[in-house]
Amino acid sequence: MRAVRFEVFWRVAVVQLMAVAALSIVLAIGFSHGFFESWGWLVGPLAWLGCAWLTARVVGLEPPPTLARAVLAGVVSVLFVLIGLHWIGALVAVGLFGWLCAREDGAGVT
Repeated sequence: MRAVRFEVFWRVAVVQLMAVAALSIVLAIGFSHGFFESWGWLVGPLAWLGCAWLTARVVGLEPPPTLARAVLAGVVSVLFVLIGLHWIGALVAVGLFGWLCAREDGAGVT
């Protein structure tokens, strides 16, 4: 079993949560609800990956493996979206993303 570096987990989770929240607010102000009904399938994943890239830069993780971990966490989030629990899925994905980034083999923080 790989050890989890909790300081990395919390840094990743907090930065990702703040980035997703801030971007969500900006997008909600700038676009109508109909835009997200039509384009959410594209905008959501791109926003998530953009926030993950920012998180990698802020926390000091390598972007390519961090983005791969974000994709894995995003897949779990999609399951929640499919059952109508979008924001709960986002919270679960943030936690999973933090855990994936904080595992000893992936916690190469500089």
